[in-house]
Amino acid sequence: MNRQVLAHSTHAIAVGSKSFAAAARLFDPRTRQSAVMLYAWCRHCDDVIDGQSLGHDQQHGDRSDGAARLAELVDLTHRAYAGEPMQVPAFAAFQQVIARHGIPLRYPLEHLAGFEMDVRAHPYATLDDTLLYCYRVAGVVGLMMARVMGARDVATLDRACDLGMAFQLTNIARDLVEDAAIGRVYLPADWLAGAGIPRDRLVDLAHRPALAGLATRLIDLAEPYYASALQGLPALPLRSAWAVATAHGVYRRIGLEVRARGSTAWDERVATTRAQKLMHLLAGARLALASRRGSTAERPAALWTRPR
Repeated sequence: MNRQVLAHSTHAIAVGSKSFAAAARLFDPRTRQSAVMLYAWCRHCDDVIDGQSLGHDQQHGDRSDGAARLAELVDLTHRAYAGEPMQVPAFAAFQQVIARHGIPLRYPLEHLAGFEMDVRAHPYATLDDTLLYCYRVAGVVGLMMARVMGARDVATLDRACDLGMAFQLTNIARDLVEDAAIGRVYLPADWLAGAGIPRDRLVDLAHRPALAGLATRLIDLAEPYYASALQGLPALPLRSAWAVATAHGVYRRIGLEVRARGSTAWDERVATTRAQKLMHLLAGARLALASRRGSTAERPAALWTRPR
């Protein structure tokens, strides 16, 4: 283990996502290292596409330039799998993770395909378009994280994907106005039309009540994915189940807060307090212990199904 690579990855998660950083501390040391390094790669790719630094100071950017940056990320990913020495710390970390856990190449390429949807300003005509985006940018991260935690069976991977889907639906609801301000609207066009919100006027204060209604639809849509994800806990080691259950609670709380605030949800960025994180840490421990009984419900057929 290269200490410099691990230190870079630890800094990336500490600055980029306090919620995930808190949950990652619950993993056993080996799993924590891999989870943190995988996060660093995801964060790096996101930053390269958006011209950010650890998730901050997002820029519009030129689309043709974005395509070139995406092509470079795809090339580096292939090189990492070919075993070439990686000079970029995030890719050096990623290379160690994929070798340690046997992560299939199709997963990171699918993740980068999600960024391609941003670069090419993919049109979101229907909910299926939005769910495909959620799968690529977050559901597939759940698949990779599940591999890091030792999961290999299809059923557990499906639950991990569901958690990523729920996280991203929550993210979209929380960041509706912020994303629209830089030209990114992930709401289905038919939803917007039904609510009477022009795509290019989504940030207008006059549309906030209607926008709150669409945010509520997203949060409600996320709920069965959150519920399904909990059914994957019995298949995980206890500490991994604790970390996942804690992250589940923290992120779900964000969505519920967005829904509760209604049209004021975007006056300031919704986040959980330290006290709420502690509450979900304790609740996560209870869920992880309860999951040792091993009973699971069948995954609802109505949920979006990942590509095989």
